[in-house]
Amino acid sequence: MELKRVVITGLGALSPLGKDLKSSWANLLAGVSGAVPITKFDTTLFKTKFACELKDYDALDYFDRKEARKADPFTQYAIIASDEAIEHADLNFDQLDRHRCGVIWASGNGGIYTFDQELKAFAASGGNPRFNPFFVPKILIDTPSGAISIKHGLMGANYCPVSACASSTTAILDAFNYIRLNKADLMVTGGSEAPITESGIGGFGAMKALSTRNEDHVTASRPFDTDRDGFVMGEGASALILESLEHATNRGATIYGEVVGGGMTADAYHPTATHPEGLGALRGMLLALEEAGIAPEELDYINAHATSTPVGDLSELSAVEKLLGTTPGPWVGATKSMTGHLLGAAGAIEATICTMAVHENVIPPTINIQNLDHAVPDGLRITSKISLSQNVDYAMSNTFGFGGHNATVIIKKFR
Repeated sequence: MELKRVVITGLGALSPLGKDLKSSWANLLAGVSGAVPITKFDTTLFKTKFACELKDYDALDYFDRKEARKADPFTQYAIIASDEAIEHADLNFDQLDRHRCGVIWASGNGGIYTFDQELKAFAASGGNPRFNPFFVPKILIDTPSGAISIKHGLMGANYCPVSACASSTTAILDAFNYIRLNKADLMVTGGSEAPITESGIGGFGAMKALSTRNEDHVTASRPFDTDRDGFVMGEGASALILESLEHATNRGATIYGEVVGGGMTADAYHPTATHPEGLGALRGMLLALEEAGIAPEELDYINAHATSTPVGDLSELSAVEKLLGTTPGPWVGATKSMTGHLLGAAGAIEATICTMAVHENVIPPTINIQNLDHAVPDGLRITSKISLSQNVDYAMSNTFGFGGHNATVIIKKFR
């Protein structure tokens, strides 16, 4: 069977850097940090008091009060970002076969905000089980995929893959496979996360995974830096519209990039730590390159997972060094230095960034590297704090999650 080519025709973003794709991209290229003191709860007793929050977010700007009460923030974010992507793709579903259009949407945590609020209310009530009647659907991790489907009447495949912080890259690759195997014409895909809650910050803080640079939070997310001390939590959503090339061409769509390869592997090593030599990550990148039919030296940009943790950053760079060998390498960057770590939505926002990079021929910066770790392999070209204008034909995005999940996707300039 001949596989279909899969192209990207729409993008949406609701991020710590902006309320839409345009503002998020502009602030990313300008090297803006999304880190701010946490406003969502009292952090007095918390070791980490900052995160990459959405700025001036009000659900009532997007939903009426009744609808807003029915949806956890992670579902709200998903609807907002997917609506932007659908508009960006100039889609009119009345003119399409809705049975051939689906939604594969990911999250790593689901409705953690709702869970926190309901359990606090339960405890405060002295054990009176007066739970919100929408409690269960609000926390379910597949609620956004269903909500997007219901809003637009999309009756194709609809589900939520979960692979921790690799979740939304997994969603993109699943959507890619459905289309190229001719099981669908179009997929809305991406991820959303709203983890800036007491349990989210407290739980990751207890693992010592978060930065505690409270007095200098703007520079706290510092991938590859000698003094990195953990990641900065982020929230938001990003959406991509994937279509078969034939379907996109027939409706006269603008094409922003093409998905050409992916790889998913497991470290089979540790519940939370990456393999110290990056063996699973390396295998995932090799599979993605093999599927794309290109050599490592043909990559122009690698958006690294690079969360700013002491062990994780170096294990990934070890894998990248093995991948590239002595060949002239691509630029390696870490946009989490600006967006923070959106957990299960990280792959979606970073695939969106890679798509914009190939479409606009710009490589985003990595900010906050003040002293490059001496253990960073020689020869790797790490992006600086200034965005770089150059031709970008191929961009690779890496995401890795607890449980040893690895997912890599390659975006190609459309020709």
